[in-house]
Amino acid sequence: MAIAILPLAVIAAVALAVPLFQGSDQAADRVTCAQAPPTPETIKHFSAPPPPELADRALWLATLRTNCGPIQIQLDGLAAPQTVASFIFLARHGYWHDSPCHRLTAARTGMYLLQCGDPTGTGLGTPGYSFGTENAPASHEYARGTVAMAREGGPGSNGSQFFIFYRDTALPSRAVGFSIFGNVTAGMAVVDAVADKGPEDGVQDHHPFQPISFLSVRVVKEV
Repeated sequence: MAIAILPLAVIAAVALAVPLFQGSDQAADRVTCAQAPPTPETIKHFSAPPPPELADRALWLATLRTNCGPIQIQLDGLAAPQTVASFIFLARHGYWHDSPCHRLTAARTGMYLLQCGDPTGTGLGTPGYSFGTENAPASHEYARGTVAMAREGGPGSNGSQFFIFYRDTALPSRAVGFSIFGNVTAGMAVVDAVADKGPEDGVQDHHPFQPISFLSVRVVKEV
């Protein structure tokens, strides 16, 4: 697989350019992206993942505020407690502040995903810890809007990076499954807008042509 502090004027410009929330029924062609921020100068690292109990066997709502508009994800702390616990932990520590999505696969690859979660923007960054796979589908099928963990290598190498599938995707049956831990509940138009632009320079599997970065990530438990 592969925290810079912005001037107040830049923050204000981004806030004006990005709507407070774009509903799931918004068309991708109406999404407007502000300029993406530079990648952080320093990356936080941690010695170990948080305990799965942090997920409290509950549903959580994550709001990913991006330069193209917000995306909301429902996190399933019952189906994937360790993964959700890690997501909550990293969000609370501001790990994804100004973190870019660094990979977009084109339709002809057979995989339809936007990969995010590495603050370095290289696909090589980690939070300093790793953990195992959980809730991987036996069918090897990932529906549109599914959020699943990416890995550095084998099943025990989950870290901070994750996929958002923008179309239904079926992986080869020989593939090792990826941990499903959430589903986009609003803001898929943002993902669609980035996917519609394709990968950079027309390459099948590359950086998105339309840059998209997380300005902040906030997670709250659903009541």
